[in-house]
Amino acid sequence: MSCFKSRIVSACAIALAATILPATAQDAYPSKPVRMIAPFPPGGSTDVLCRLIAQRLSSAFGRQVIVDNRPGAGGSIGHEVAAKAPSDGYTLLLTAKAALVVNPLLYKKIPYDPLSDFAFISIVVSAGPVLVVHPSVPANSVNALVALAKSRPGQLNYGSGGLGTTAHIVGEFFQVITGTKLLHVPYKGGAVAMLDLVGGQTDLQFGDMVPAVPHVRSGRLRALAVTSEKRSAALPDTPTMAEVGVKEKFPSQWWGVAAPKGTPGAVIARVNAELGNLVKMPDVVERFNSLGIFAEHTTPERMLEVVKAEGPPMAKLLKAAGVEPH
Repeated sequence: MSCFKSRIVSACAIALAATILPATAQDAYPSKPVRMIAPFPPGGSTDVLCRLIAQRLSSAFGRQVIVDNRPGAGGSIGHEVAAKAPSDGYTLLLTAKAALVVNPLLYKKIPYDPLSDFAFISIVVSAGPVLVVHPSVPANSVNALVALAKSRPGQLNYGSGGLGTTAHIVGEFFQVITGTKLLHVPYKGGAVAMLDLVGGQTDLQFGDMVPAVPHVRSGRLRALAVTSEKRSAALPDTPTMAEVGVKEKFPSQWWGVAAPKGTPGAVIARVNAELGNLVKMPDVVERFNSLGIFAEHTTPERMLEVVKAEGPPMAKLLKAAGVEPH
């Protein structure tokens, strides 16, 4: 073989190797532990879901997926950490509607851009809050609570995980449609707010199903209604708002998985596929049902569409509730 031909063969071999090596590296993902950021405190819905998903992804990947709690500022701190992380596939984020849709409307300035700083992967869970009251509150139904609130304007208080969280938004919405006046008490996380409700420091809460259900079952809280369109398998005896005469559609919550913008498409596809497998597992579905939440799986494109579509109606709702950006 001539020297010229040898050079051509060598060049072709190098070019072929260049096309194979990236695919090999991608197929090997992950080759080390993956971090999944939970942007809310331990014990709340986001933390519980994050740990469940991380456990199952660890089994699927054959590599540990480590939960990293970065709470604060309505999820903004954790989202900023994720947005600034390397886009190499080794940082994932359990995000939520509150952080991607509500925060940009609630705060004049946030340290991340919901649409340009993240690569969306899939929505994984949806849920509607449950209206729960402390047993000391003399109301055994939604109608009784409305009557009580109207007789004591501004005296009954409700807790939430912070400004802009679903519990806060739904609480404001409830006041608008029922003509009541409640006092909002924001906390640094839904789990903390729930503990104070159980302790009697607050009167009621539109709580996430995950932390609320155990307290309802134990009798520490009384559930008056779920805000979802159908009853929850976790609380089958608790009526929907529509069943008790409140026909308006309540804002719901959802959680999804995202990564820093620029994360390789092959990684996004791999994680999306594993999430699709995860939400179909019978024991996972059973676990979700016990928590009162619904399994979801979407394409990355659909998750982006949802984030974009929910902004305008949420802006109208916040304006009607008198919630101004600050």
